[in-house]
Amino acid sequence: MRFVLSVFLGALALAVVASPASAQSGSATLDAVKARGYLMCGVSDGLAGFSNPDAQGNWSGLDVDFCRAIAAAIFDDPNAVRFTPSTAKERFTALQSGEFDLLSRNTTWTMQRDIALGFTFAGIIYYDGQGFIVRGAEGTTSALQLNGATVCTQSGTTTELNIADYFTANNMTYELLTFEKEAEALQAYDEGRCDAYTTDQSGLYAARLEMRNADEHIILPEIISKEPLGPLVRQGDDRWADIVRWVLFAQINAEELGVTSANVGEMTGSSNPEIRRLLGVEGEFGASMGLTNDWAVRIIRHMGNYGEMFERNVGEGSILKIARGINALWSKGGLQYAPPVR
Repeated sequence: MRFVLSVFLGALALAVVASPASAQSGSATLDAVKARGYLMCGVSDGLAGFSNPDAQGNWSGLDVDFCRAIAAAIFDDPNAVRFTPSTAKERFTALQSGEFDLLSRNTTWTMQRDIALGFTFAGIIYYDGQGFIVRGAEGTTSALQLNGATVCTQSGTTTELNIADYFTANNMTYELLTFEKEAEALQAYDEGRCDAYTTDQSGLYAARLEMRNADEHIILPEIISKEPLGPLVRQGDDRWADIVRWVLFAQINAEELGVTSANVGEMTGSSNPEIRRLLGVEGEFGASMGLTNDWAVRIIRHMGNYGEMFERNVGEGSILKIARGINALWSKGGLQYAPPVR
């Protein structure tokens, strides 16, 4: 009996090893996206540099470009995507109810959101932190001078909790005015109803552009929180989470390896094994996710690597002109780091 049981268990183990992806190869979300013919992506209701529509309804920004990169990986068409704007208060309910396939909307990765709300974060597209903007004429040069201040912010975000922690830790008092839409909070600050406006520091650069006299406002130096921003999907479809995650990793790896939108065709002839695996010349990495093996080539050709995407949307090539800082590659002193394709 022991011999028979051992043979059975051995055969079972061999079967599992022989087809490791067999139980996980399907993705209900990917199947639905392919059948529909386009990706549905949840974005913000307007934030310059991240997701913002123009007068004709054309969307642009870092979060928007990431959705286009996923569409490129699936369809070889970055325009095979529909964008649905959602407020901070509505975004999680909308994702959970299936209004879109993923949320790519300057959303902070927190423990509660990752565990209790039924979502999976697929990576960090932008390392951020909460800050404050004030009127320069008032002479405030530090957030520690905001004792007794009235602060405007958007409701339904981590900013409310961060403010409470910061002011409590520094024995300061404050009054908080919250608004459902970011534009409403910003307008209230611009009209003088608040002494300061707070959001992620990247958002402060965008917000200042919307003010009547942008040069009269300064962003204070303190960063009072960690705000790792990234895309998220519903729990329960591991293969879809893998696809979203590895689209981002492919763009980060491409920058590190020097693969760009301009040279990706040439790079398919590289002798570097890392580049050959990334671009699908060797291996079946795309097929293992239900995509074509040139999935990364599609992404990079249409949308560029991570550095290209960063620079045109929020970096020196954009109206925000935000320095790479901690969003630089790990090899250049930053935090952006991706596992290898192998």
